[in-house]
Formats: sequence, C-alpha cells, structure tokens
Amino acid sequence: MAHKLFVGGLPFSTSEDRLREVFAEAGTVETAVVVTDRGTGRSRGFGFVEMSTSEEADQAVAKLNSKDLDGRQLKVERAKASDGGAGGPQRSSGGGSRGSRW
Repeated sequence: MAHKLFVGGLPFSTSEDRLREVFAEAGTVETAVVVTDRGTGRSRGFGFVEMSTSEEADQAVAKLNSKDLDGRQLKVERAKASDGGAGGPQRSSGGGSRGSRW
C-alpha cells in the first residue's frame, strides 16, 4: 500500500519527472503528480507523491520538508484523508436555498 504525501511550495516549473527524482532520494516513489489548473494547464504549485512504505514516507518528510527546491521552500507532510470520496471534499452552497436569488 502506497503512503501519500502532500507537497506544497513547488516551483511552477516543476515537472512530475523532477518531483519523482527529488523524492527518490528518500526511497521508492510509486507515483508523483503535480496538480495543474484545469483551464490553463499550469502548475498550481503543489502536488502529491506516493512512497512505497510508511518508513520511506516518514524519511521523505524528514529529509525534504523545508528543503529549498529551485528557489522555493517545500512543505512536505502526510496527505490528509479526503472525506468527500472520489469527487473530493463536499462544498457548501454558501447558505440559503438554491432557489432564492437574494
């Protein structure tokens, strides 16, 4: 079972291959994904990496959290479980009923 890490503070030029390369210093990388904007395709400055063991995930956090990568400081932590299932977190409609205009 892979152990998922959140990686924030990524330089916008970071590719998934580069992300994989950096995290390979801490162990076996199962997947490396840079999150991109749907409209523009540009990086949103964060991503997720799955390490093959819990020990490697802990080692990656210890070794890479606060590390400088191409001029930006990485934030690496264990990813939090999503409560929203496959569709992501549930979003509030902002209050009020959907039918009222004001």
